[in-house]
Amino acid sequence: MLPFLGSLDEQNQLFNLFNYITFRTGGAIVTAIFFAFLIGKPLIDWLRLKQGKGQPIREDGPEGHLLTKKGTPTMGGFIILFSLAFAALLWSDLTNPYVWAVLLVTFGFGAVGFIDDFSKVTKQKADGLSSKVRLLLEFLIAFAATLIMLAAQWSSDPEMTARGGQFWQALIEGGDFTSVALPFFKDLMIPLGAGFVFFAMFVIVGAGNAVNMTDGLDGLAIVPVMIAGAAFAMIAYLVGRADYSEYLGINHVRGVGELSVLLGALLGSGLGFLWYNAPPARVFMGDTGSLALGGMLGSVAVAAKHEIVLAIIGGLFVAEALSVMIQVGYYKMTKKRVFLMAPIHHHFEKLGWKEPTIVIRFWIVSVIFALIGLATLKLR
Repeated sequence: MLPFLGSLDEQNQLFNLFNYITFRTGGAIVTAIFFAFLIGKPLIDWLRLKQGKGQPIREDGPEGHLLTKKGTPTMGGFIILFSLAFAALLWSDLTNPYVWAVLLVTFGFGAVGFIDDFSKVTKQKADGLSSKVRLLLEFLIAFAATLIMLAAQWSSDPEMTARGGQFWQALIEGGDFTSVALPFFKDLMIPLGAGFVFFAMFVIVGAGNAVNMTDGLDGLAIVPVMIAGAAFAMIAYLVGRADYSEYLGINHVRGVGELSVLLGALLGSGLGFLWYNAPPARVFMGDTGSLALGGMLGSVAVAAKHEIVLAIIGGLFVAEALSVMIQVGYYKMTKKRVFLMAPIHHHFEKLGWKEPTIVIRFWIVSVIFALIGLATLKLR
């Protein structure tokens, strides 16, 4: 909405600020923070009134959760999503297709998460929406968003459009826009052709569910999400700049720098939510927030052609998801468990670690992973 003011720079040089992504990213951060503060308390009070008993707590989980977390309302992800939407629509260039593709995933996954949360609250059971139905909906949303992003890359690439033909033909023939870039290697791409669509869908859905698995302790998920979001805001900005991407030896994707503004909105809304989610949490993010934020990170990674780097920057989320897969797989084969409880943050709880200790140490690990991921931009 506000970026149109940049066209008035000839009348007043001050309006030129709205042409800069960095300025609008800062504006999105501040706007989202204040909007989250504005709606946070009323929304939490409303959720507590409507939900009554709050989010059902797993009976097979850590014993202390039944005492300390019982009665806490869920769906606090609405604080993040409402704040993010307001800031993004205010500060983003709404003619940019990448903005709409990422918003589609964010709010589409948020809607799936809401249905899951609503089912848990109404039934007062830890099991919500069927996993098959949930995954089907997530993959459909990821499919649509992937096609939007690929079409945007194809149409903005002079070499691709110069060949003539249609987008679908180019998708089958392949090119840089359907290839996967490898970190640490300059100009090394793995061509996937139309198979890239399925790869991108897996990245988006995998990221959404990995963050969802991480969300289990007060403040555990939101800070690593913000750390990963800040890292990808920098990556998206650099990828969107032809001069910087050429200097760093990374793929240039025209227009993807605008996603930095969306990630700025994520940072601001995340900080606002953390105000209420800090221990002891007054509200839980729920699947409404965790699925949405994970999907957002995954879709930004696909748009910026840094899908594998997401696995590095989001290493904490990968570890949480792997712990669940290892636990389930090993138990099915041997009827024994690798971890005392999965996801892995519950394993440390069972070992006797205090919740704040686990959360802060996991934050530190997230910073380390983010720094390693950012190092891949130069180590080529």
